[in-house]
Amino acid sequence: MFEEFSGSYYLGRMYVEPTDDRRARMARRQHERLNEELYATGRGVERLDAPLVMKLDGAHFPVHGDEAVPEDTLAVPDELVADRREEPPTLRGVLVAKADCARQLLRLNGEYHPPDAT
Repeated sequence: MFEEFSGSYYLGRMYVEPTDDRRARMARRQHERLNEELYATGRGVERLDAPLVMKLDGAHFPVHGDEAVPEDTLAVPDELVADRREEPPTLRGVLVAKADCARQLLRLNGEYHPPDAT
């Protein structure tokens, strides 16, 4: 679904649709699969519900899993697609930040919570 694009991003295509929700969301199972494929290190028990960091039209935002969102769909807050609000969902190129870049962006956004040290 997503392939390497650059040193910092993977590129994929998803249907993008506006939502009234303030958080960007995608199908939970797909979110977990991407999290495991793109962010997991393979060492120990890892969270698969941590937000993915995506980029669309120059804006970075965390994406969370949600059972209510269909597969291959990215539901984003209205303000990110204001110019396309009246259009049906469209298949668009979406970037996913690689793990290191995602952690930095989540820290800046105040959403990064490192795993508890045990």
